[in-house]
Amino acid sequence: MGPVTTMPAVTLDDVLAAREILADVLTPTPMEFSQALTDRTGVRVHLKCENLQRAGSFKMRGAYTRMSRLTEDEKRRGVVAASAGNHAQGVALAARLLGIEATVYMPNGASMPKLAATRGYGAHVIQMGTTLDECIEEARRHETEQGAVFIPPFDHPDIVAGQGTCGLEILEQVPDVRTVVVATGGGGLLAGIATAVKATRPDVRVVGVQAEQAAAWPGSLEAGHPVPLGHMSTMADGIAVGRPGDVPFAVVSEHVDGMETVSETAIARAVLYLAERAKLVVEPAGAAGTAHLMELGLEVANHYEGPVVVVLSGGNIDPLLLLRIIRQGLTAAGRYLQLRVRVPDQPGNLAGVLTMLAEMQCNVLEVQHHRRVPHLAVHEVAISLTLETRGHDHSAEVMRALTDRGYAVDQV
Repeated sequence: MGPVTTMPAVTLDDVLAAREILADVLTPTPMEFSQALTDRTGVRVHLKCENLQRAGSFKMRGAYTRMSRLTEDEKRRGVVAASAGNHAQGVALAARLLGIEATVYMPNGASMPKLAATRGYGAHVIQMGTTLDECIEEARRHETEQGAVFIPPFDHPDIVAGQGTCGLEILEQVPDVRTVVVATGGGGLLAGIATAVKATRPDVRVVGVQAEQAAAWPGSLEAGHPVPLGHMSTMADGIAVGRPGDVPFAVVSEHVDGMETVSETAIARAVLYLAERAKLVVEPAGAAGTAHLMELGLEVANHYEGPVVVVLSGGNIDPLLLLRIIRQGLTAAGRYLQLRVRVPDQPGNLAGVLTMLAEMQCNVLEVQHHRRVPHLAVHEVAISLTLETRGHDHSAEVMRALTDRGYAVDQV
């Protein structure tokens, strides 16, 4: 990929200067070796835990860098931002630390924990509209009418430089790193890390990962300029950005080695995997890089040289969404089995099915009787069961055993 736009350059010196600004505000986030992912992929994998950063994501790096460079007059006028969550919290915390008044526009439907955290950091939160684009438009109007300074989530050299400090930490924490995998929305984090890494280690491969239902980068890179998406639908709201930023695009076009996409199912499985195996709470956007490695499995070694560092970009997740993701992830991993069994409507038949399932070491989570199911005989009842199993093989074994006993079984 070659540079295709004329935008303000972001250099290693900019990233180093941002690190000086952040020195008394942020400490390097942990780098955790993952034996589980190493075994799964066949290459050494490390997790850069930006989910443990202040305000729960990498966003504080860029927001504080940008806001610290405002003039005294600009600081007095305050700042305004638009965000569905992580950028809102980063701006709110940075504003509190710098003594700046902050207003943040957030869409209706933004998660309650993110709203509460943003308000908790002292920002004035205004909810309006249903999309981030509507909030950005209103924030820009606020900027014009009230004189506040708009703090973009990714499309500014200071923002990119601040995010790039994460790349410096990666090089220091894993000096022999060969591949860095980064979840990508507007591109600020990816561009910043690529700037820091490629300036000193051009041999290191840097790869972006997007949710396939919100993937603006592949088409934009092919076109040679940012191309907006017409529609997005993903649980990974932190990387649901319809158009790459102009400043990140110039950097990514020149320095990033590839852009991949992952499915919603893969993201859900990655969130669950990180919780179970790494003991880390990671939001869907932050788990996209892990999802990519998990989808490749042992094929990772054919694509990327290790050690691989995957950036867990955020951990701000609504507990209700986490619950749904865990359920979806367990289902995708074959750990939940939902089926319907037709049995004679006579005493003892339900007990017989449950006894058999207990013998097969299934945990029954839900049981429902249905007598108004199409194609159900007059003398039959349908029993809907939600079971906890040990995986796909165990689920298949349960289905076979029920069929062998003469039950009519349908997986739902």
